[in-house]
Amino acid sequence: MTSTEPLRQSVDGLTITKLLRRNAQEFGDRPALTTGIGPDAGTLTWTQLRAETAALTRGLGQLGLSRGDRLLIAMSKRAEHWVTDLAAAHIGALPCSTYDTLSTEQIGVIARHSAATVLVLEGEEQVRRWAPVLDDLPHLRAVVVLDWSAAPTDDPRFVSYAAVRNALPPDDAAFETLTDAVTTDQPLALVYTSGTTGDPKGVVLSHRNVIHESVMQEQLVPLPEHPRSVAYLPMAHIAERVLGIYMPICSAGHVTICPSPDQLLPALQKVRPHGFFGVPRVWEKLTTGLRTQLAALPEQQATALAQAQKTALEVFRLRSAGKDVPTELAEQLQTLDELALRPLRAAIGFDDCLRAFSGAAPIPTAVLEFLASVGLPVYEVWGLSETTGAATVSTPDVFALGSVGRPGPGIEVREAKDGELFVRGPVVFSGYLQADGDIASGTDADGWLPTGDVGTVDSRGIVTVTDRKKELIITAGGKNIAPTKIESLLRAHPLIGQAVAIGDRRRYLTALLVLDEEAAPHWARANGLPTTRLDELAVHADVLTALDAAVEEANAVLSRVEQVKRYRVVAGPWTAETGELTPKLSLRRRAIDDLYAATIESLYEPDEPNESDESHASAGKE
Repeated sequence: MTSTEPLRQSVDGLTITKLLRRNAQEFGDRPALTTGIGPDAGTLTWTQLRAETAALTRGLGQLGLSRGDRLLIAMSKRAEHWVTDLAAAHIGALPCSTYDTLSTEQIGVIARHSAATVLVLEGEEQVRRWAPVLDDLPHLRAVVVLDWSAAPTDDPRFVSYAAVRNALPPDDAAFETLTDAVTTDQPLALVYTSGTTGDPKGVVLSHRNVIHESVMQEQLVPLPEHPRSVAYLPMAHIAERVLGIYMPICSAGHVTICPSPDQLLPALQKVRPHGFFGVPRVWEKLTTGLRTQLAALPEQQATALAQAQKTALEVFRLRSAGKDVPTELAEQLQTLDELALRPLRAAIGFDDCLRAFSGAAPIPTAVLEFLASVGLPVYEVWGLSETTGAATVSTPDVFALGSVGRPGPGIEVREAKDGELFVRGPVVFSGYLQADGDIASGTDADGWLPTGDVGTVDSRGIVTVTDRKKELIITAGGKNIAPTKIESLLRAHPLIGQAVAIGDRRRYLTALLVLDEEAAPHWARANGLPTTRLDELAVHADVLTALDAAVEEANAVLSRVEQVKRYRVVAGPWTAETGELTPKLSLRRRAIDDLYAATIESLYEPDEPNESDESHASAGKE
């Protein structure tokens, strides 16, 4: 592992503004930001990106944006989003990207709490959704609109992005003064949590936080100079904020913006990124697609691939157990990988990927093992918005299947008596933004942050996260059960896209299952079913038989009190828009309890489950 002191010294004195200047001076002609992947794709070099940032900085300053102010951005992933964010950073204001799935009510909560003085909106959709809350924002000075045709003509608060960008002539000296005035421990960004257990909290991150996180990742798992990456997650997500903005600035990398999730595969194939982070759902979908491709291969090719997969998995399991890999086996894998596995990865754009991480929620170990078997080992990381993303990192040298790695350099993790994990170190945030503009510390007097996650730290320092403390199921018999363990086992079956375990204050556990919208139709065709419609598959006898087997398989590795006694297949898919998931694709358990209240109650009627009971009938939302 990287030692703490050299990393600390490498971060001291650095800021995102100074690193952007370095990139423009030393790597000015290199690509920084590319939008799209087709013939209409446009690229900004580091020199151009900084020039655009300087122009918008002048205009925002003229609007009255000043140090300590908050600026909210409601915009899709596009170059202007990056420019706006970096311009605010030069002024010393706090930029905050908002999820495009927020309801008007949720927009109002964040806008009022942040006391934002400037909003930057993209176009008609954003103006329509934000308009109802504008008059309730007493601190608001200006609303900047990228697509000026979407702005109302009778509201003097509205101004076009182009007008702001072109408001003042260049003033290099003034911009350099702003660049130098920013300090390492100065607040840099505001990130609102998903709000799964209440109103979102405003997490304030400093330059030190994000630079330490970025440099730490680079030192733990080095990539080539100027690494390529794809930005596809929401900009409001802590992972994309670090991976899409700050880490590329630290490494002078090249980011390609993927505006829509349905363009991710073509983007990966075009960019061939050196590093990639995915939430479990992304890796699960990738696994489903690869399995489908493998199933369609001619027998001779499939046999060759199977041998290569077996060898790759054997090596992965040895390394996971902390054992040495015999030289002969390592050489055999290298040969098989070049012949069979690398071409498979190349087809999906992962042949140059050296750093593949999963986080934000537990991922089924079966998914990790499958990906490792095709030469794409994915390592789990763990952290929160409050820890600037990853606080622990699994690396090729030190990892354990089902765990989330060791604390990064300078970071400490300890267990409390009740099992809650606490974190301390330079990635721990500055504090929570208060409604009056103050920043309240989220740590105790010794700097320890309570994470709300329950887990363990073993003798090697490897952390295993069991569940969210507030999400533990406490049965009527007083047993504490981690639902994510159960849900991960259920989601390992290709038919199951989402699963939620139910049982708090109940006598036994049940589950709601949602069919995978991509895998289920493939499964139906492969098994000769007459339909591929999800609503029809959800009640088809063959599907339910397969799901019965999936539940039995999960139960086989669970203790008796953890086993699922009944389940229902409910309508899907679940998304942030339909209410069951957060924007980062975590379960909204309270919302699910409300949306499916009657279905859940039906799982406990009669109170004792009957072993022969047909308890898998489909049901929709209430």
